[in-house]
Amino acid sequence: MPNHKAMTVLPGSTRKPVPTAKLIGKSDPNQNITVSIYVRRNPNPPAPAVQKVAAFDKQLPGERPKITNEEFNALYGADPADLKKVADWAKTVDLKVNDQSVAKRSMKVEGTIGAIEKAFNIELNEYEHPEEGHFRGRQGDVHIPSELLGVISGVYGLDTRKVGDERIRKINGRSADWKLFKKSNKKLHGVTAFAKLSNPWPGTFFPPQIAQLYQYPPGLDGTGQNIAIFAFNGDSSGDPRGGYKLASLKTYFEQVLGGKTPAIQDVVVQGPGNDPGPDSEASEKNGDSTGEVMLDMCVVGSVAPGAKIFMYFTEFTTQGWLDALSEAITDANDVSVISISYGNPEDDPDGAWTAMGVKQVNDAFEAAIAKQISICVAAGDDGSSDQVSSGAHVDFPASSPNVLGVGGTKLLATAGSPASIANETVWNETQIQDGATGGGISAIFSKPDYQGGANVPVSVNPGHVVGRGVPDVAAVGDPVTGVVIMHVNGTKLEPIGGTSASAPLWASLIAILNQGLNARCGFLNPILYDKAEKGVLNDITSGNNGAYSAGPGWDACTGLGSPNGQRLLHALAPQ
Repeated sequence: MPNHKAMTVLPGSTRKPVPTAKLIGKSDPNQNITVSIYVRRNPNPPAPAVQKVAAFDKQLPGERPKITNEEFNALYGADPADLKKVADWAKTVDLKVNDQSVAKRSMKVEGTIGAIEKAFNIELNEYEHPEEGHFRGRQGDVHIPSELLGVISGVYGLDTRKVGDERIRKINGRSADWKLFKKSNKKLHGVTAFAKLSNPWPGTFFPPQIAQLYQYPPGLDGTGQNIAIFAFNGDSSGDPRGGYKLASLKTYFEQVLGGKTPAIQDVVVQGPGNDPGPDSEASEKNGDSTGEVMLDMCVVGSVAPGAKIFMYFTEFTTQGWLDALSEAITDANDVSVISISYGNPEDDPDGAWTAMGVKQVNDAFEAAIAKQISICVAAGDDGSSDQVSSGAHVDFPASSPNVLGVGGTKLLATAGSPASIANETVWNETQIQDGATGGGISAIFSKPDYQGGANVPVSVNPGHVVGRGVPDVAAVGDPVTGVVIMHVNGTKLEPIGGTSASAPLWASLIAILNQGLNARCGFLNPILYDKAEKGVLNDITSGNNGAYSAGPGWDACTGLGSPNGQRLLHALAPQ
């Protein structure tokens, strides 16, 4: 069937070729695929609901009114008439329409690659990349009917190149049989006192010990909260793997830490769902995300064991990102915190993110604010370069002004019981697998109002713009002083770091704060920069991540600092 009579470019949809990717050939025109089409927000939102959400910035968590589903849909959902326009067009170009959703502002359309190519005036090809593996890709622009310009905001699922890398750091060869530690029955606030044993990783911590050092409020465990952990795996060829083994987690939570296993529920948005790989050095190089999944779950499940954990499994694609975010924000699981330990440079020269994708993800984060959902995102593990060969860059989605970007520190504790923080500096161990906290100045997002008094510096890059400063806060991320978790095989413990550890530490704290406040913290940034700029968090003043250095107050390495949970609970409580 021919294209619609008049087509135009979908803004922000340009795809560049992937450097070093080898063209294999055209995609099979008879293969069926499913594409996600997103539309604009309702162009006529009700003024009272708009004003209600706008006031959140100036309100403490307990003061904010709840937004009903009807109000949310009117504010951040689609106009049903827009969905109908797109669905009517899709049917004329041989595409089957599924899963229309006002709340998600999206629909799924299914058809052959041949029909998809004609519908959007694109060409799809198969590629092989030495690091990313096999993917389906396109170059240039996506085209849509002219009368739908401004209605359709994004089309995803055409391109399956990998989007998102784990923000995890290991020091290879550092693992040990957990049963070696089982001989001691000594307890330290419910956590086995491994520091008193012959610990092969001096200076490392179990997550509850870090919570104690950071003064997480005692007696609170996240009960009543639902925490979403994003887990990415799978691609167009079925790899890479990634997931967890419940038996291994139970061993960790119950036998190693002497606690309980939290309630865990999988939500499969795209891909194979829970599919744990071996988490070996070789499988990790092939993209196995199992170590990342186990890290996030070990941290959240041991620090906030009373919370229910929802594992949102999705694929390493832009479509995977957006569909998972839309699901977590709008489904019936009523999550209050989302922990994300993945990202890419926001201005990635290899084109992992399109401008259209960045805008759509950022819009989803903004919608989460209305639902009073806190989103904690790892700021990256490659210093100020963020994996780019030249210049300084920040990681997306941590650079979104609508999330809590979390950097990494190096944490040293005093001897004795109870221990306290002896020293905390910027994580920068470039001699050990090139690990250092991400952070810097966004080249895409302008400086948000809540950072107006934070003395955000100009970018070190030519042009020296002042943009969104990253991160907002920090927590331990150095693997040398990192968290000890269970390997997926259930027999070995290993210390791990990266801002993949820092983000779930903050997500766990927010769940605990929600419980203590009997209210959702929601989008914390405006409150943090107002009430926690001085004397609440642990200000990190020493160290650098390459281009940027720490100092008093906010900095582009560790933000406002690392947690002091009790002081933060007091600052957020009704005054």
